[in-house]
Amino acid sequence: MRSPKDFFRPLAVGAPEPVREIPFRPSRMLHFFPPNNEKVRSKVPSLVGKVDVLVANLEDGVPMAEKDAARAGLVDVAQNVDFGSTQLWTRVNSLDSPWCLTDIRAAVIEAGHAVDVIILPKVEGAEDIHYADRLIAQLEAEAGLTRP
Repeated sequence: MRSPKDFFRPLAVGAPEPVREIPFRPSRMLHFFPPNNEKVRSKVPSLVGKVDVLVANLEDGVPMAEKDAARAGLVDVAQNVDFGSTQLWTRVNSLDSPWCLTDIRAAVIEAGHAVDVIILPKVEGAEDIHYADRLIAQLEAEAGLTRP
């Protein structure tokens, strides 16, 4: 457990400092898309500016055999689309799945410059959040990201 005096300190050496105030950005319209589907992924640039949030769903909407393709699709979209004021979120597989670590690594290391939020599904308790928070901080440090 962290001491309260360390609340606003980075969770890992080299990780960005946590935000002190959460910026208010209205999220009126979220559009989930399967990044493994090339046809749908090709339409993402046309949705920028029309929706507040684009959510790359790596979890339940993706068949097991296409998990790698979905991850690659997220990275492709993050690296090749200018999102402007539209946020890019990703919903990774749950912590107890065999794909979660690879999903989070791809979202932070390869797409972290563009991904605004990582949705962690099926959380079973506070320890899941603490674990994911530390893991993401270490990956942000490894990737040299400057924003949390």
